[in-house]
Amino acid sequence: MNSYSKEATAKTSTGKTRRDRLASGGLPPELTEFAEAVLEGLSLEDKAIPSRFLYDARGSELFEEITDLDEYYPTRTEIAILERYGEDMSEQIGRAEALVEFGSGSSRKTVLLIEALDALKTYVPMDIEATCLAQAKEALDVQFPGLKIQPLVADFTRPVDLPESLSGTFKLGFFSGSTIGNLTKPEARKFLANAAKSLGPGSAFLIGVDLKKPLDILLPAYNDAKGVTAEFNLNLLKRINRELEGTFDLDQFEHDAVFNSEHGRVEMHLVSQARQRVSVLGERFDFEAGERLHTENSHKYTLPEFRLLATDAGWRHAALWVDDGALFSLHLLRLPG
Repeated sequence: MNSYSKEATAKTSTGKTRRDRLASGGLPPELTEFAEAVLEGLSLEDKAIPSRFLYDARGSELFEEITDLDEYYPTRTEIAILERYGEDMSEQIGRAEALVEFGSGSSRKTVLLIEALDALKTYVPMDIEATCLAQAKEALDVQFPGLKIQPLVADFTRPVDLPESLSGTFKLGFFSGSTIGNLTKPEARKFLANAAKSLGPGSAFLIGVDLKKPLDILLPAYNDAKGVTAEFNLNLLKRINRELEGTFDLDQFEHDAVFNSEHGRVEMHLVSQARQRVSVLGERFDFEAGERLHTENSHKYTLPEFRLLATDAGWRHAALWVDDGALFSLHLLRLPG
C-alpha cells in the first residue's frame, strides 16, 4: 500500500476540491474514496495507487488463483505451518472465544485455525470486499454450524469498532498471508497499534510474515509464468475504466515486479509502453514511455525486524513458528490484560 504526499482536497482547475466535485457530480458514495485515491495517485510525480483497490470482485478472484500457483510459496507454506503446529498454537494462544480476522478474503486458511481453537464461539471476518465475505460465510456456516459468524465490511488499515457482543471476551486477531507486508513500515506500525485498540487489553494476535530470501525464489512469486499476477495488476486499470470513466489502453501497459533493496520489499508496477494521455472522470494525465504506476508493495522481514516492529506498536512477542525452509513465519503477539 502506498503513501501520498498530497491531500485528497487538492484544488482542481475549476477551483473546487476534488472531494467537492466528486460529491456534487453524482458519483456513488462507495466509489468516492476509490476516485479520490486514483485522481490523487495519478497526479503525483511518481504515480501510485494504494494496493487495496486491486481487490474488487474480479481482483479477489484472481488473487485466489495466484495463491495456487507453483511460484507463489506464501499460501501453501503458511497452510503447512498451520497444519503442522495447529495444536501447539492452540495451547500457546489459550481459550480464545472470538476470532477476528483482518482482511479475511476467502477465509480458506482460517478453517485450520477454527478447528484448532476448541473454545471458539464467534468468528468475525473483516474485509473491504462484501462479496468475498458473503461467500466465506455461506461456506463456513455449513462447515461450522455451531459457530456464530459476524462478517464485517471494513478497511482494516483504519481503526475498526468490533461488534459490541465481543466486549469482555478473549479475542484472537488473525492477519494471514503476509498482508502486513503490503503496508509501509510506518503504516504497519500504525495498523498494529490500531488493532491493539480494536481487540483490547488481554487479547492475542496471530500474524503471518513473509521472510527475506533469495531473489530467485522471491521475484517469480510476483511475476508467474502463466501471467495471472500480470492480469491481477492490469485489472486495476480495467476497474478504473469501468467505474471511473477511465480511458486506459491495457495493451499500452505491462506488469513488472522488482525488488527494492533499500526498503526491503517487492514492488509491483504497471509500466507505460508509449508516451500517452489518459483521462479519469474527465481529468487528463500524461504518461511518458517507460513511466511507472506503482500499485503494490510487499515488504519482507527478518525475524528480529518484525519483533521490533510489533514491540514498538505496543505488543509483546509471545511465540513463533517457521517452516523448515525459513520462507515464512507466524508470530503470536499479546497485549497486557
